[in-house]
Amino acid sequence: MKVIICGAGQVGWQIARHLSGESNDVTVVDSNPDLVRRATDTLDVQGIAGFASYPDILDRAGARDADMIIAATHSDEVNMVTCQVAHSVFSIQRKIARLRSQSYLTAIYSDLYRRDHLPIDVVISPEREVAAAAMQRLAAPAAFDTETFMEGRAQLLGIALDEECPVLNTPLRQLTDLFSTLRSIVVGVRRDGSLFAPEPNDQLFVGDECYVFAHVDDVGRTMEIFGKEQYKQERLVIVGGGNVGLTVAKTLETRQKRTRAKVIEKSRKCAELAADALERTIVLHGDGLDATLLREAGIDRADAMLAVTDDDKTNMLAAVRAKAEGCPYAIALINDPTLVPMMAPLGIDAYINPRATTVSSILRHIRHGRVRAVYSIGDAEAEVIEAEVMSTSPLAGQRIRDIDFPEGVLVGAIMREGEVMRPTGGLRIEEKDVIALFALADDVPEVERLMQVSIDYF
Repeated sequence: MKVIICGAGQVGWQIARHLSGESNDVTVVDSNPDLVRRATDTLDVQGIAGFASYPDILDRAGARDADMIIAATHSDEVNMVTCQVAHSVFSIQRKIARLRSQSYLTAIYSDLYRRDHLPIDVVISPEREVAAAAMQRLAAPAAFDTETFMEGRAQLLGIALDEECPVLNTPLRQLTDLFSTLRSIVVGVRRDGSLFAPEPNDQLFVGDECYVFAHVDDVGRTMEIFGKEQYKQERLVIVGGGNVGLTVAKTLETRQKRTRAKVIEKSRKCAELAADALERTIVLHGDGLDATLLREAGIDRADAMLAVTDDDKTNMLAAVRAKAEGCPYAIALINDPTLVPMMAPLGIDAYINPRATTVSSILRHIRHGRVRAVYSIGDAEAEVIEAEVMSTSPLAGQRIRDIDFPEGVLVGAIMREGEVMRPTGGLRIEEKDVIALFALADDVPEVERLMQVSIDYF
């Protein structure tokens, strides 16, 4: 497949990294020559320096025979015009655009993106993706990472293990025997900064970060087994009243279960806009790092604090200050993945990586075929891929124990006719089953071969 990626920033680079690693013909376009050079020096891609919306630049990038264009520059308008040029001049079939402004995303204006108007096939909103990720973190507060799969019937949980974990130093095989009715399985472990797919005889140790795939009804029991308590979420303080914080607050207002939220926003203009848009949420104008203001917001009585400003260091410091003031649970929005190792030493309970959520959303739309969901873990270290098993797949008709999966691949769950089942060696995979696989980055191409999805991207 020939793909043009417009924008070589964090998101564009990660998408190029994924697609070029899967033997696709990828060209990266960016107005910044240094970013283009970084992409061509580190990835197996071609690069063009120039403005993505210019027809001659797209022509040089190979738009005449491209299958897909992904517009992920920092400008909504450039992304929209790029898709229009790709459609009108070069007849590119698949067009994906990242749009940040909420004005472009209002449902009543959705007709704008029809093929006879402004032809964009998929619109990705990073702010909405991040807000959704924040709501998932709040739903499973004892987990540092979480994502839903299989139509909401299964969940991936990232759990940091401490001395309170009752299953430390126990082989995973023995855990399966001890909790035979528990529909959950450890699919990944990060130890000393390295992520791997565990073997049945592997044990878990203090300091490990494990990724567990669980049936949604067994999430509570799973967290208890790993020594984690489920916290109530009745009072919430949000630091940052921009698009992400505002979307979270609006979502909380629409929930049946009442959550009392307070928003702290440093910009007076943004604070006034948030106050006008929210009905039951109190908006405070001031610095989220100000201990006095945090106390005024009731941080010591809050069940959780969410720091979602546009500055990573502000979010980290606000989370640390909130914990120091007595808040039991703090989540920080972190764009820079190199800051993630600092979360645990600082006592920050969970983080949200906007790049990972946006990349996962774009990949989900790129790998259409029989792939239903893709979630990128960490700094693109691994993926959880949910896909329907086709009749032509090498998996169809085989028992799990007989399938020659790569070492970095584990089955998280199987869904058959709406029922989510824990994978056992004797379970036979059938056509039309939905399977969730954890795969380290190097093993993703082999997973796509097994699933027979690479033949049908869109």
